[in-house]
Amino acid sequence: MPFTEETLDFMALNRVMNSREFFHEHKDEYQRLVVSPTAELVEAIAPAMLEIDPSLVIIPKVGKSISRIWRDTRRGPELPLYRDVMWFDLKRGKYLDYPSFWFEYSPRLLRWGCGWYQTEPATVECARGLIRAGDPDWRAAREAYAAQDVFRLGDTRYKRTRNPDAPEELREWLDQRSFCLMHTEGIDALFSPGLAGRLAHDFALAAPVYGFFMKARGIAHAGDNLRAL
Repeated sequence: MPFTEETLDFMALNRVMNSREFFHEHKDEYQRLVVSPTAELVEAIAPAMLEIDPSLVIIPKVGKSISRIWRDTRRGPELPLYRDVMWFDLKRGKYLDYPSFWFEYSPRLLRWGCGWYQTEPATVECARGLIRAGDPDWRAAREAYAAQDVFRLGDTRYKRTRNPDAPEELREWLDQRSFCLMHTEGIDALFSPGLAGRLAHDFALAAPVYGFFMKARGIAHAGDNLRAL
């Protein structure tokens, strides 16, 4: 079934009620209004995503590719039990530091993109080295990024540049502490029958940048791979 206004209404109400009892009493609604359309969206874009990277792990289930709506309160017992945000995250391994393609929705906005929530410092340093060296995969990523108008690089830049002699278009990347392409807009697109096609199209635009991210990550972890032999 598609997303509806009821999807967002349930997420908002569940967050306000903040009660295990309420959630379990309305678990059928959660499955029908939230989980089912999210799983259908993941399934719809899966073929296009596997064309980008056949090694992506795509399992349209909660706790796998789809987020939980409840929090692990051991990490923040003062926080609410339930979120009003859901997302899916597609990458090569759930608990490994790979870049991902992700989509997030809430009653306030939609976001989707490619990269990391927080990039490992070693991967950031490898990415900077590739940028400074003019690596071919970096050049392809840079050209693809410049040619599209969907995504913007998340702003995790240092307040003061550490690369004053580099051109601004390189400083935008060299001064980042983490790497993620991101698009944000209002919630109306959540109800569009063309959402899956739009996500597949946009993620394809980001594919060369994803390839660059994967290369930097691979170099950063090359020692780990050798030790595993």
